[in-house]
Amino acid sequence: MFDKILIANRGEIALRVIRACREMGIASVAVHSTADADAMHVRMADESVCIGPAPSAASYLSMPAIISACEITGAQAIHPGYGFLSENAGFVQMLEDHGITFIGPRAEHIRIMGDKITAKDTMKALGVPCVPGSDGGVDDVDEATRVAAQIGYPVIIKATAGGGGRGMKVATDAKGLEVAFRTARAEAKAAFGNPDVYIEKYLQKPRHIEIQVFGDGRGRAVHLGERDCSLQRRHQKVLEEAPGPVITPEQRAHIGKVCADAVAKIGYAGAGTIEFLFEDGEFYFIEMNTRLQVEHPVTEAIFGVDLVRQQILVAAGAEMEFRQEDLSIRGHAIEVRINAEKVPGFSPCPGRITQYHAPGGLGVRIDSALYDGYSIPPYYDSLIGKLIVHGRDRHEALARLDRALGELIVDGVDTTVPLFRALLQEPDIHSGSYSIHWLERWLDQKYG
Repeated sequence: MFDKILIANRGEIALRVIRACREMGIASVAVHSTADADAMHVRMADESVCIGPAPSAASYLSMPAIISACEITGAQAIHPGYGFLSENAGFVQMLEDHGITFIGPRAEHIRIMGDKITAKDTMKALGVPCVPGSDGGVDDVDEATRVAAQIGYPVIIKATAGGGGRGMKVATDAKGLEVAFRTARAEAKAAFGNPDVYIEKYLQKPRHIEIQVFGDGRGRAVHLGERDCSLQRRHQKVLEEAPGPVITPEQRAHIGKVCADAVAKIGYAGAGTIEFLFEDGEFYFIEMNTRLQVEHPVTEAIFGVDLVRQQILVAAGAEMEFRQEDLSIRGHAIEVRINAEKVPGFSPCPGRITQYHAPGGLGVRIDSALYDGYSIPPYYDSLIGKLIVHGRDRHEALARLDRALGELIVDGVDTTVPLFRALLQEPDIHSGSYSIHWLERWLDQKYG
């Protein structure tokens, strides 16, 4: 087992890893930019190292600085959290060259799943159902027109190296295809340095369902059910829950086994999430995230499993502490992402926290790095906390979420808490009757 782990991240996810390390008797090292010198993860870790100025490119994304911090402190492994370098195959290879263990999958698996076309081809070969679309990238408008005519409108053009909704455009007919195609390529080039795109059938009212998988790197893997992440704004998740309110036990068992078998066949190591669009009882693969998800706590809540602990164990060469037959769902969990943003425009609101009070009680967890007097820096993501509730069923979880939101106090900055209080008044939220397009339409109707 490792003696010391460096966490190459910040905020609540850095705290999450530090807590797991402490329970396992492993020393932790926090890295931070100059803007994060007073951050909670720096205070909580056993050691800390400043790795650069405020911009993430010069600090949290600086591979040489992070590796130097490992060498200075004697850390044997790095946990990347999510974001930043968590899915950077080059970083994983660099760590290997320096004799440092990456707590996550191998570089080859990150590389395969980082390219949308390669990922789709790989999953098809492994028996995972995929959305009808082009066989690989589409190079010009004429080819795009032929593909769209073959699979039928509407279609969506996606960047092969995409993420976060950038480089994605929908075309409802041949007339709009050319503009959508050229716009998607231009966005992809600007955002990712790669203009390549591919085309898929655009589903009308799908839900976003993701399957949590975990592999030991030696050919054994399990699934930990699904999460429903259908409440989204601009392709960014807002609320996640587990299990999915419309997924049957039979559907869960089937798609879970398909996913677990797929990652077992490639010898995948650690946590991963296979994401699908779900419509009319059918699953369609869209991508795989080769890291811990922001929403992993809802899975932990219903299965009673510490996913970070399992990541560390597998990276150290130990066995997973469970098999598929050991895993069973208990109750229902919901997570909402608390952002320092002003609703309805969702503009970032960095600033000083004048008062902070976390909710508590049975079935309530909050993952946050806030404290009274903390100044939220303007340089990073606006996520400031995740409120997770767990109940015996979905009805109790929703009631518990409403109660916990009422207890939460974050003064000094605007947050998205009012958004969730308003959503909990909507019948569609309580019935679970929504698709990935529901939230944006609701926002348009409510705020214009």
